Amino acid sequence: MKIIRTKLDGCFIVKPKTFIDYRGAFLESYHKDRFLETTGLDIDFVQDNLSFSKKGVLRGLHFQAGEFAQAKLIRVVKGEILDVIVDLRKESPTYGEHVKLKMIEEENRSVFIPKGMAHGFLALSDDVIFAYKCDRYYTPKAEKGIAFNDSVLGIDWEYPKDDIILSEKDKNLPSFRSLQ
Repeated sequence: MKIIRTKLDGCFIVKPKTFIDYRGAFLESYHKDRFLETTGLDIDFVQDNLSFSKKGVLRGLHFQAGEFAQAKLIRVVKGEILDVIVDLRKESPTYGEHVKLKMIEEENRSVFIPKGMAHGFLALSDDVIFAYKCDRYYTPKAEKGIAFNDSVLGIDWEYPKDDIILSEKDKNLPSFRSLQ
């Protein structure tokens, strides 16, 4: 397992070792002891989730607030996405900054997102299966979000705006400034 730091403190790209032979391939998508040894983070994941999206679906930018904040380990099982992570930790030197990553199933990469960050992704292929582990259970009353097209964040989703598919909830998310 190789861990690559991003510009957001505590946010890592996790590249597993993949073994390929005539039968197919094998990889460990997560190994708690190796993750702890490499990052120093002792994470206890308690919930696994899957989402299924068609091309053009944008999910996010979502987070859980306060005592219910979640750390997540995300990965693409099938397809291709543009993944965006926004630092919401006011004490962080990268507060309000974001990281964009294209993720495809063939790379088998994961991304660790620490507590205090918003997350969203845009499905770039016809069928996307997106998996993520959380270290806290989902709590509806703590669910928050930021508009994907927030002018302060200035995220370029690299996709025609008119072709983006949003849920009703995501169409009505507040601005980044409203969180301040």
